[in-house]
Amino acid sequence: MRNTTKITAAVLATGALTLGLTACGSEKGDTKAKASDPLVVAATPVPHAEILEYVKDNLAKKAGLKLEVKEFTDYVTPNTATEDGSVDANYFQTQPYLEDFNKKNATHLESVATVHLEPLGLYSQKAKKLGDLKKGGTIALPNDADNESRALRFLAANKLITLKSGSEATATPQDIAKNPKDLQFKEVEAAQTPRSLQDVDAAVINGNYAIGADLNPAKDSLALESTKNNAYNNVLAVKKGNENDPRVKKLAKLLTSPEVKKFIEDKYAGSVLPSF
Repeated sequence: MRNTTKITAAVLATGALTLGLTACGSEKGDTKAKASDPLVVAATPVPHAEILEYVKDNLAKKAGLKLEVKEFTDYVTPNTATEDGSVDANYFQTQPYLEDFNKKNATHLESVATVHLEPLGLYSQKAKKLGDLKKGGTIALPNDADNESRALRFLAANKLITLKSGSEATATPQDIAKNPKDLQFKEVEAAQTPRSLQDVDAAVINGNYAIGADLNPAKDSLALESTKNNAYNNVLAVKKGNENDPRVKKLAKLLTSPEVKKFIEDKYAGSVLPSF
């Protein structure tokens, strides 16, 4: 039986407020954690929380680790909660997203382990292949800066658009140089991209949200992001200064173990790829 605390995006405002107050210190942040204390990790549900639950149920006890998983359904609160000490670590994001979040929010988060890749995919309920996308059709994109630029590079790699030279790292729809199909773009929250499929011609969807919406990236996508030379691996992250917490080190080792590699390969069948 799962024993996971679920937290929705409704707590976003609270998390943001708490972040603003961190300069005053927090009781948990001021107290050195004991090696025997539970390690509380924030994660989005699929596949991150599922992978953590596997570790918790099958590997943690033998390693002497008490693991508690808290589920979030947005891309902001896990980081603010890690920053203010509400949780000890998080596992939900890519390295580029972490770096961008730190810059924009004055947070101090560090990655401590690289675990897996979720290939970005283009999905449609109206087209069966890329060539079927109609002229003037609308494509939904994740609206956070990191995932949007990634999505546009993905579309460019599949020759649907061409980006202005030098704009790739921070691309927005305004950086599109050539658009032969005159595609239109709708920016939505990453978690909502699967729901947008009924309203658009296609959507670029992150792997975890695709799986959560019962989409199989390996089978259902019109195009799938290549794993070759891909910077968008998902990482275990902590607040700077907590990298050497023995509990964190134990979890990092377990998340990159042969057992977890096999679990990922067996459960997700190519939709999620171990990156270690």
